[in-house]
Amino acid sequence: MASSGSSNSGRRSGPLSFLADLYDLDTLDTRFTTPSSVPYRAANDKREDDKVVDQRAEPPKWRSLEFHLYYLVFVTVVPYMFWVAYDVSRPSDPRYDRFKNRLADGWIPGRKIDVSDAQYYTFRINLPYMALLLVFHPLLRRVWNAVYPVPQELKAGRANAAEAAEARLRQRTSYDAAFALFFLVALHGFSAVKILAILAINYRLAMSVPKKYIPAVAWAFNICILFANELCSGYKFKAIALLLTGGPATDMRTDTRALVSLGQWLDRHGGIMRRWEILFNITVLRLVSFNLDYYWSLDRWGSNPIEKKQLDPANLSERDRIATPASAQDYSFRNYLAYAIYAPLYLTGPIITFNDYISQQRYQPATLSPARTLKYAIRFALVLLAMELVLHFDYVGAISKSNPTWSTYSPAQLSLLSYFNLHIIWLKLLLPWRFFRLWSLVDGIDPPENMLRCVSDNYSTLSFWRGWHRSYYRWLLRYIYIPLGGSSFRTAWDAARTVVTYLVVFTFVALWHDIKLNLLIWGWLIVVFFLPEIAAGMLFPRRKWESRPTAYRMLCCLGGVGNVLMMMSANLVGFAVGLEGLESIVRGIFRDYSGLAFLVTACAVLFVGIQVMFEIRQSELRRGINLKC
Repeated sequence: MASSGSSNSGRRSGPLSFLADLYDLDTLDTRFTTPSSVPYRAANDKREDDKVVDQRAEPPKWRSLEFHLYYLVFVTVVPYMFWVAYDVSRPSDPRYDRFKNRLADGWIPGRKIDVSDAQYYTFRINLPYMALLLVFHPLLRRVWNAVYPVPQELKAGRANAAEAAEARLRQRTSYDAAFALFFLVALHGFSAVKILAILAINYRLAMSVPKKYIPAVAWAFNICILFANELCSGYKFKAIALLLTGGPATDMRTDTRALVSLGQWLDRHGGIMRRWEILFNITVLRLVSFNLDYYWSLDRWGSNPIEKKQLDPANLSERDRIATPASAQDYSFRNYLAYAIYAPLYLTGPIITFNDYISQQRYQPATLSPARTLKYAIRFALVLLAMELVLHFDYVGAISKSNPTWSTYSPAQLSLLSYFNLHIIWLKLLLPWRFFRLWSLVDGIDPPENMLRCVSDNYSTLSFWRGWHRSYYRWLLRYIYIPLGGSSFRTAWDAARTVVTYLVVFTFVALWHDIKLNLLIWGWLIVVFFLPEIAAGMLFPRRKWESRPTAYRMLCCLGGVGNVLMMMSANLVGFAVGLEGLESIVRGIFRDYSGLAFLVTACAVLFVGIQVMFEIRQSELRRGINLKC
């Protein structure tokens, strides 16, 4: 594997070397080790020739006395944390009867498994079928390529590289568009017609409205679709029939009753996933991407940025792949359909822009490697195993969903139930994202990795947002945040405008996830929690503490403890127990002095954990990697 040598050169061969290579950032996603403005091959060659170390990197602290004390905390506290969650999950716990109906027989002898989370349960039971699809889809592409081959003269190199690239683009997007139709019908049955109608309307709007109105029309249409899909429950055929006939079926003539019966029949044949509207939110992002990439391309036609910058189109940097507009003929309905319903990324993402998709279809990315893809698959399997083990021994999800009496739990139990609940949320999102990205890698498209760090490896609210659902974060930057002016805190007016920008972004984020009050509160809480970190950065700039690096590290760590507590609170509100549940948990922790004592102890443990997080980032800086999250 070419990439592993760049970051792991000099390591001995053997199981430990393989494990280190498996968990290397370059194995997870080359975007983490390669600057977005540098082509991968050039960056890889530079790493081989010259080891770059960030000037901000400090000497290692792993063997210092300070960190040996931290190791002692880890060795004692982490097993205790798992024990507390396990202890309240045992059948001997007096509250077991309240949540045992949310458990099912597990594959570990003598243990049940927590199946209370519908999202993960659906993924889990469908995983064998999705694995077959992961194998079947790329193999079927090979059959397609044999039936519709690239002309031999292009393969033999008797034509220029541009013509060969165009032939590859046509071959791949034709397959993707054809498979998209099959995929939609299999997933959603007759509801595929509704999805294709939405796609057709969006495409027609982009191609027909005057140029200056394209952004406004694109946003208005797609936001309205988000609300309409939710409010109309996916436009049931029966409801459409009743609307057309003008009344309940009992008041109708025989012929109109037949129309309503037909609507009911069509609704019953809604494919594998009848509620298509729940999954369509991710497609909306691709529709906006197509429309805005098309809009920005209109100013660039007639000039060729690749020729102007003298770039190699087969070895573009990621930034150039995203920023360089496709040619006029690339904005065809076939390419649009192939992109919007690209099977490996259709259900959950990760999100890739239209420009990037077209570029990767023309030229296979240099970042793709069979060895790296295999290691990525192994990492997915290990994460899946971790999730299964947690659900077999810690029933925190079932407990939180069974309307528990929080006052019966101790402060330690309350806190760790919440803590492990967040980890289950993180894992249940990570697994589908990794699986579908793996499918895409096998198929020849390299989308961004959605999760960079474990939920327990975040101390900054700003950095947490950059690393959580990373492809969505990048989409928001390109299509909302930067067009609204980005951020600046040079003046009071700039600061106020920046806060408004954050509010707009996170209001969209919340409504995009679901039209629910707790998610809207979550989005606004995230913005509120940004402000203390931004203010602290302005009040305590790093440059003024250069002579006292240890003191500055301790000060930042104290701020990190506060950030972690705020992030846990926001995510519990948005994705776990809601606002009322969080209030109950907080009351339970503060109901007596033992709760306050536990809170102080927990903050001390968080302090230790954040010091280790700091050192992990310093280790990355010593390798020349600055992820800013």
